[in-house]
Amino acid sequence: LHTLAGLRAPDAGSLRLGGRPYAGWPPGEAACLRGLLPQAQIDSFAASVLDLVLIGRHPHLARWAWEGEDDRRIARAALTAVDLAGFDDRDVLTLSGGERQRVAIAALLAQDPLALLMDEPLAHLDLHHQLLLMRHLQPLVQAQGRLVVLSVHDLNLAARFATHALVLGPRGHHAGPVAEVMTEPVLSAAFGHALQRVNL
Repeated sequence: LHTLAGLRAPDAGSLRLGGRPYAGWPPGEAACLRGLLPQAQIDSFAASVLDLVLIGRHPHLARWAWEGEDDRRIARAALTAVDLAGFDDRDVLTLSGGERQRVAIAALLAQDPLALLMDEPLAHLDLHHQLLLMRHLQPLVQAQGRLVVLSVHDLNLAARFATHALVLGPRGHHAGPVAEVMTEPVLSAAFGHALQRVNL
């Protein structure tokens, strides 16, 4: 994910975005095209939830410009999408782990990139909010043609929502459409346990 985000050089080959090498994109333009949700959120000082989500709007602002009402509307819509409507003025230091994770997801949604790169976005979320997020991401791909790449440990959610999968294991990796990759033999080898698919 960090390679796709342009934060780490690829081990081999090259990365292109829109036909241009990653290095050829000015940072502001690249931030409008790709956004990264890191695995952990660390807050060193107090800030309101809305202010943190508005950070996602930074790539869309002119130099030295402040956020406008449209940016606030987009940020509030992102908070609503992650079930945090009304949290605008809450101090992030008072949030639970799941609430803080949803604030970070809202900031990425407010950034509105073409490619959303998410490192374990379901961590700290209860089942309701895991499903809420996955159901929100699905139309971004299907209706808007965006790219969503996320790392996830829940095989059920991956099988239910993903179109493609990359399974990393001690004996190598498997990549391709979910139906071809998320099979009993591949997953059993990757996780070191005999796994069986059960259809209810």
